Amino acid sequence: LQYGIVLDAGSSHTAMFVYKWPADKENDTGVVSEHSVCDVEGPGISSYSSTPPAAGTSLVQCLNQALRDVPTEKHAGTPLYLGATAGMRLLNIMNPQASDTVLSAVEAKLRSYPFNFRGAKILSGEEEGVFGWVTANYLLENFIKRGWLGEWIQPQKKTLGAMDFGGASTQITFETRETIEDPRNEVNLKLYGQAYKVYTHSFLCYGRDQVLKRLLSKLLQAEGYQATIHHPCWPTGYRKSLTLSSVYDSPCTEKERPSLALNTTITVVGTGNGSLCALHVSKLFNFTTCSFSRCSFDGIFQPEVSGNFIAFSAFFYTVDFIQTVMGRRVHLPGDLKDAAETICATSWSELLQKAPKLEKRLPDYCAVSMFVYLLTTKGYNFNNHSFPNIAFQKKVGETSIGWALGYMLNLTNMIPPEKPSSHKSMLYNYWVILILLFVVTTLTSLVTAVCLLRRSKSSAI
Repeated sequence: LQYGIVLDAGSSHTAMFVYKWPADKENDTGVVSEHSVCDVEGPGISSYSSTPPAAGTSLVQCLNQALRDVPTEKHAGTPLYLGATAGMRLLNIMNPQASDTVLSAVEAKLRSYPFNFRGAKILSGEEEGVFGWVTANYLLENFIKRGWLGEWIQPQKKTLGAMDFGGASTQITFETRETIEDPRNEVNLKLYGQAYKVYTHSFLCYGRDQVLKRLLSKLLQAEGYQATIHHPCWPTGYRKSLTLSSVYDSPCTEKERPSLALNTTITVVGTGNGSLCALHVSKLFNFTTCSFSRCSFDGIFQPEVSGNFIAFSAFFYTVDFIQTVMGRRVHLPGDLKDAAETICATSWSELLQKAPKLEKRLPDYCAVSMFVYLLTTKGYNFNNHSFPNIAFQKKVGETSIGWALGYMLNLTNMIPPEKPSSHKSMLYNYWVILILLFVVTTLTSLVTAVCLLRRSKSSAI
């Protein structure tokens, strides 16, 4: 077996994925699987801007796990990558020097391990979107698959669109035949001899954590930064004191920063009003400006969504909460809206009773559910016909969906631009023949045994 390691350095946390595949099948498909996962304790690396060495130190526990998960004799040949996403993109906007220092500290720590370190970089939003799309379609064998006799088959089914919802950004990526009016949203790929024209866009500041900060900023603004403000998306019975610095410490909110001292404390009280919550969340989008024939929001061109989609990361966790904790099915957009309003109307004590282990995130499920509803329907224009085509999933089989696998497949050239040659499947053909011979031999033996048994019975009579 061959191994590969990817560290997904997200805005709110870092996850390490160890992948494995048969060493003689590097350019085959459907052979890479997830060997193990490790969640790094603590926040994302971008939060260590004031103490950069701590960003590297935070990875030690998971890197030590990788030393155990990958056989010692394979360490030197195991590629190791780190990709940082929207949290580091925001830090790079706010303080480029700090982001460089954090990345350098992380790189130094990764180089100290005996793996084949191949680089640490900040991914663009478009890369994040496209690699997530590659991962989902690779795992579902939508690019190419093996036939019964070992031959390569180009599936007739269409590729799947991919929607990712992280802590600081959200991405939508899908294949389209329409003209992509903004060249920045077009990516052309050649995978296994097949050309794909893909639309992708990443919305920075539209990830879960940044949406919640922006929403607080709008509410503070609306209520004139009083000592106590009301939050319609928080449940009744829930209140929290926070400093202005915790809201305005991001490029996503800095334009709305008030002239008040940032150490000012404000008490926020939940009022659990679903319709008012929807009104405030909708103000996070700009649906009025569009210089193209059609837009999603904020003036960004988007062709019409078509085909099936897979929605992962916080999309999955939000819908999973609705279905498992709230006991509500989500099939149509109206189901999502109704569920969001139900969460908003549920008191803090009731929510705690339903899901005590989720206490940290519980107050925000009303706002996030409402945001997912508005993003998918008013933003991406899914309707009653197209919304049921979205599968909210965390994994395909035993492998997590996200950009990490697609990133590794790309950097190790494991998906060739041309179709793999047929000789690569000869060994597979031999196995198929051997299995068929075994089945035929077994059946022949059984038939012979039955015949002999019958003969012995008839002779006994």
